[in-house]
Amino acid sequence: MLRPFLPLALLAALCASAPAARAQSRAQDSTFLRQNYTKLDRQIPMRDGVKLYTTIYVPKDASAATPYPFFMMRTPYSAGPYGEDKYPTRGPGPSRELSREKYIFVHQDVRGRYMSEGQFEEVTPALPAGKTAATAQHDESTDTYDTIEWLLKNVPGHNGRVGMSGISYPGFYASAALPNAHPALKAVSPQAPVTDEFIGDDVRHKGAFFLLDNFDFTNYFDVPRPKPVAEYQPLFKFEPKDAYKFFLDLGPLKNANGPKYFNNRARIWNEYLQHETYDAYWQSRNIRPALTGVKPAVLVVGGWFDAEDLFGALNTYKAIEKQNPGATNRLVMGPWTHGAWGRPDWSTFGPLTFGSNTAETYRQTLETPFFNFYLKDKGSFNPAEATVFNTGTNEWKTYAAWPPAATQTRSIFLQENGHLAITGPENEVSMQLKESHNPHITRLPVVNKIIPPTQYLSDPANPVPYTAGVRGSRNNEYMIEDQRFAAKRPDVLSFRTETLANDLTVAGPITADLWVSTSGTDADFIVKVIDELPDGTQRLVRAEVMRGRFRNSFSKPEAFRPNVPTPVKYELPDVLHTFQKGHRLAVQVQSSWFPLVDRNPQTFVSIATAEAKDFQKATIRIYHDAAHPSALRVPVLP
Repeated sequence: MLRPFLPLALLAALCASAPAARAQSRAQDSTFLRQNYTKLDRQIPMRDGVKLYTTIYVPKDASAATPYPFFMMRTPYSAGPYGEDKYPTRGPGPSRELSREKYIFVHQDVRGRYMSEGQFEEVTPALPAGKTAATAQHDESTDTYDTIEWLLKNVPGHNGRVGMSGISYPGFYASAALPNAHPALKAVSPQAPVTDEFIGDDVRHKGAFFLLDNFDFTNYFDVPRPKPVAEYQPLFKFEPKDAYKFFLDLGPLKNANGPKYFNNRARIWNEYLQHETYDAYWQSRNIRPALTGVKPAVLVVGGWFDAEDLFGALNTYKAIEKQNPGATNRLVMGPWTHGAWGRPDWSTFGPLTFGSNTAETYRQTLETPFFNFYLKDKGSFNPAEATVFNTGTNEWKTYAAWPPAATQTRSIFLQENGHLAITGPENEVSMQLKESHNPHITRLPVVNKIIPPTQYLSDPANPVPYTAGVRGSRNNEYMIEDQRFAAKRPDVLSFRTETLANDLTVAGPITADLWVSTSGTDADFIVKVIDELPDGTQRLVRAEVMRGRFRNSFSKPEAFRPNVPTPVKYELPDVLHTFQKGHRLAVQVQSSWFPLVDRNPQTFVSIATAEAKDFQKATIRIYHDAAHPSALRVPVLP
């Protein structure tokens, strides 16, 4: 949900091939929009009397003889332009394809944002299951329900069906419409939806605070709004040339509330920092438990290179699948950054070339047919359960389930001297017994050998940068970046396999299963999975951070006992990636990822209120011996 978003109808305008082509395309779309749609601006009352500002684009030929379904997008990022004489230059649908299919498009400012009344709540918690349309309580499901009920009664020329989509924060509103959905809601597509902000989306990953993005985002999003407004202005100027230096100079996290910055004016920012554990605040904002009784058809969409809500897409799909046997629920994962499937062209990303316009392919073969079929009875729609792009071979693959049922877990051990092996480490009797059922683990002979841990010094005053070079804002390509810049640092451990004799296809979530120690009382662990090409390029495939204090519980943090070997086990988001024959699989381990993630003081204190003196150097050790075998557990396709 991070970064300011234009109305979804304008998403395609973000990426055109050239200024002249962009201007011509906008002119054509503007003409099409005015010639084919009538714009209505309405204030729609909710069950508690609060009115939500809603813009409605009705096809001019809509009638009882030519009825159209509704297509709704609910957003905290503005349903404007406001006024019935003001039309956007793009849209009104989320894509040119859907705009030209013609629907009755509905854009709505959610409660408490822009021109809607009421109090905004960050990722509004869902009401308990069993609520009815008559209750005065409200959440995003009831606001959607009430909006649909009003539309059916007050906008003529419809066919009685409603579809809904949204990307990022609007993706959350699509997900939130599913519990106790209005009977007219027939098709919903949560796309990169915010899902669980403490565990893996936007705000924190495994408890670690994503500093750079949230500092930037809340500066404009978290502005106090005593009454409806058409525009928001940032709380302060934030245009650093060197974000690494800026945040290092800022010092402890509490300094963000100094007079030059938030100055306690930002309610959501303060909530983020006040709730440092997975308490009731975060648990109530996890939409996954509410995704039960799902009746509309669902198409969940995400991108493998999404720096914001990769977790959300994968885990929204999995929650619906697990909790709704028999539901129509499909998954699409492409080679996309956040929302890139809505751009006119997505054939390349950084140094990667995909061989086709993957965004257009998705819209023409999946998104548009999905809504046309369920809302218009037009054409057919029977794709595989999961349509997924293999980022190692640049090809679309389809599966009857995700993760694919055929995967088998392989263990890849971090060994001494930077070796990485799909074997068992030496002297590993207990591991052999534990995994004796797995025929894919090659056993090494048991020998009496003392294997020392590998160690590094982690210094909060000199954290590992998340990207190479000097950048003022987040480098969107960091998720595929060449990691040789990090491998040069003494506080980053590198492990590599031998050159692969055969292709190795990983399909699903990767588990980091480490044995570690620290001379301090807390530490972060960042594990990177890397595809090393024959020319030496170390392309990042997946990485994730774990705040060590949460290794046993996200709700009840625990200090480390200094210098005592301790297990730290956590899951990295899914991949579909083939490490090709002739490549190497590499892994890096480090304890900072700055300023993407805030610095861990490496002492067991409240990080939100920590003082400069609390930030201490620590010696981190990764163990490889028989009693403490550090490894990755990876799902591999045969």
